[in-house]
Amino acid sequence: MKVEAKSAIQSVAQPKTGADLLIETLISEGVDTVFGYPGGAVLPIYDAIYRAGNQLKHLLFRHEQGSIHAAEGYARITGKPGVVIATSGPGATNLITGIADAMMDSLPLVIFTGQVARGVIGTDAFQEADIIGITTPITKHNYQVRTIYDLPRIIKEAFHIASTGRPGPVVIDIPKDVSADPVYEDEFETNFHLPGYQPTTKPNPLQISKLADALSKARKPVILAGAGVLHGKAANELRELAEKHKFPVTTTLLGLGSFPGDHPFSLGMAGMHGTYSANMALYECDLLLNVGARFDDRLTGNLKHFAPHAKVAHIDIDPAEIGKNVPTTIPIVSDAKEALKELLKYDFNVTQHGDWLRKLKENKHQFPLWYNDYEQELCPQWLIETLHQASNGDAIITTDVGQHQMWAAQYYSFSSPNRWVTSGGLGTMGFGFPAAIGAQLAEPTSTVIAIVGDGGFQMTLQELSVLQERNLPVKVLIVNNGALGMVRQWQEKFYDKRYSESLLPVQPDFVKLAESYSIKGFRIDNQAELLRILPEVLAYEGPVVMDCRVVTNENVYPMIAPGKGLHEMIGVKP
Repeated sequence: MKVEAKSAIQSVAQPKTGADLLIETLISEGVDTVFGYPGGAVLPIYDAIYRAGNQLKHLLFRHEQGSIHAAEGYARITGKPGVVIATSGPGATNLITGIADAMMDSLPLVIFTGQVARGVIGTDAFQEADIIGITTPITKHNYQVRTIYDLPRIIKEAFHIASTGRPGPVVIDIPKDVSADPVYEDEFETNFHLPGYQPTTKPNPLQISKLADALSKARKPVILAGAGVLHGKAANELRELAEKHKFPVTTTLLGLGSFPGDHPFSLGMAGMHGTYSANMALYECDLLLNVGARFDDRLTGNLKHFAPHAKVAHIDIDPAEIGKNVPTTIPIVSDAKEALKELLKYDFNVTQHGDWLRKLKENKHQFPLWYNDYEQELCPQWLIETLHQASNGDAIITTDVGQHQMWAAQYYSFSSPNRWVTSGGLGTMGFGFPAAIGAQLAEPTSTVIAIVGDGGFQMTLQELSVLQERNLPVKVLIVNNGALGMVRQWQEKFYDKRYSESLLPVQPDFVKLAESYSIKGFRIDNQAELLRILPEVLAYEGPVVMDCRVVTNENVYPMIAPGKGLHEMIGVKP
């Protein structure tokens, strides 16, 4: 296929450049929003953005990390690749954390990094960094453009790779002279064939038949739903399967929302801070069907004690994940939606696991999540529950990593897909706030709430400028316990309360900070203040920062200590 390089450029006084070709190709791919930060090596690209006018919306973040986390939030909500631009050297290396985060959590990104001119690559030129070498282990694929004629094809390949199969980040490194060179051709070849990249999306019928047979014979089946259900848009099929055959369902941290949290068959989240009912189901089951989860260590605990009595079936679009950590009896390489659709064609007897369902229901009733309620202080778990009620459980929630993340996962019950945006595999502090900006751009009419810690928020709070500049109605809720909460909790439990560098006695006045950006700010110290202020915050059409001063020493329970199995939870109360 050949594509005409039709100009999207407003000015005709100067020849078209490689940068113009880049912008035109982005527009042809349906891109309308770009996150970035300019610099010398990408000035030709930014000049082309200027000339393209309102055909492409660019958001200027105050740090490259903010821009890529925003792109992650955008990608997580829309399913489309988030597009990022940064300059060479320090601009590109400031993206590394976000690239690794997107790779771990399977988020589609296309990242354009500037590079020094081709003639001085390898000479340690000013702001030169080997971005291809640096990002090779943390990208799905990467390119360095060596000729302008390859640029349109490479961009189209990158979007294809980023968004198909198991999604992930793709980096395109562009030397400055490539983006500045004039373009004399009118058409460019953009057909591509990638023989080494042909993701399997349809399941093997024999394996589906084996799975159906195993499910029909199981007396203690359980489904584990991961982010692959969300990426594959398979939430409806998962629910239909569970309801049709009365299968209990638990989710991973990143799989929250793939199955309604308030559904009678829902066991809640599994793993280190999962529910008693979910973890005991995984420990005691005789058949475990994993749909789109990685079997990472925070989910499994000690592998010796993970599903020790179970036959394991694993549906995943990435064959490398099947059998990597947990021996798998029935491997199914497939898109989650396609596999579940085929499985739904089978009718089989499921009457033999009634006792199992009754036991799981009893576990949920006898060992629910619990917390200490402090009437005169602000309890973090109560805070999240109250937020859920006030927002009707329909807000998009983004978080950093730590205690507040786990409390949000436990107490903000998600009933529909794509309302939960968090950093799972990499566990990135500073992620939650800029990710909320990207999520708000993805769904302008939705309520977006960034639940952040006082530590993580201080890593990317400069992006308040973007909220004010664009008048984005993101609500920032700081769970402020004056500490790096999860670090403090581990030091309390496993380091004999030696709180080495985990307490934050000196902090900014977050209300004054918000007001310095012309953003509304509130400090909330107790339950009565939250109940009075929260409705006003949610009804307000602009951005808000809430500094919620919660109980300092509150911990996240249940908890599985390092090296322990799912059945060895601490902090469980009847």
